[in-house]
Amino acid sequence: MKKKTVSMMLAATMALSLFAGCGSSKDTATEDTSKTESTDTADDSSEDASAETTDESSRTTFTVGFDAEYPPYGYMDDDGEYTGFDLELAQAVCDKEGWELVKKPINWDSKDMELNSGSIDCIWNGFTMNGREDDYTFSVPYVDNSQVIVVAEDSGIEQLSDLAGKTVGVQAASAALDLLQSEDEGGQKELADTFGSLNEFADYNTAFTELQAGALDALAIDVGVAKYQLNSRGEGFKILDETLNTEQYAIGFKKGNQELCDIVNGDLQELANEGKVAELAEKYEIADMVTLKAE
Repeated sequence: MKKKTVSMMLAATMALSLFAGCGSSKDTATEDTSKTESTDTADDSSEDASAETTDESSRTTFTVGFDAEYPPYGYMDDDGEYTGFDLELAQAVCDKEGWELVKKPINWDSKDMELNSGSIDCIWNGFTMNGREDDYTFSVPYVDNSQVIVVAEDSGIEQLSDLAGKTVGVQAASAALDLLQSEDEGGQKELADTFGSLNEFADYNTAFTELQAGALDALAIDVGVAKYQLNSRGEGFKILDETLNTEQYAIGFKKGNQELCDIVNGDLQELANEGKVAELAEKYEIADMVTLKAE
């Protein structure tokens, strides 16, 4: 009887121990599940945070839209490579950010479509900001520019008033064309109305060919491009002393893309402080026009 009682007590004790053990296991499982859920929640939160991260933080390429026939800012060199002051400056920005520069030649008439569709990240190629401030998010201005008139040296044209009745060429969708069509303060529509005709060209290389052939009497053009063309073509042309206006170049980003604009602005100032901007300005002979200086 005693043995039976003892056996019963031992069995009860083992059962209680087993029950207690099961209870402990259940609590541990619950705790482990809670930790797993907590970890999963943290992972989800991390994924959400990552999803909310802006595109700029993960950017690997930077696509610049430019006019491939707009020296010295963007053009094809003798080796068939796209180069120029703006493109080399863009490359320097990409070097700082670890981005790959994608140089995309565009039809200047289609620049807005290219930008708004996301095909390019910016318009960076002697792009006039004046009068366009409400249409783009612009970088800091980096070049002072003037719109000028180029004529043949023996044309007999010495001042703007001599253009009356003449055939004048201009690039389509250019700042020069906008100026000659503008009736706003500083606009030159009144002058353009005196021309015999105002002919638009896709690029200035073609326009210069027409000027050289005598099909045009004059060209309305950015002074930097005019100087480059005159230097590369030799004698036979001149720039009138009287300018159409003065303006500034800046990089045009899609309206509202302030984050990318701020990144590029910061890099441009660093490049100016390091002397890179001045170095490129000397290389492309526009040092007297560049306004981005070291601080």
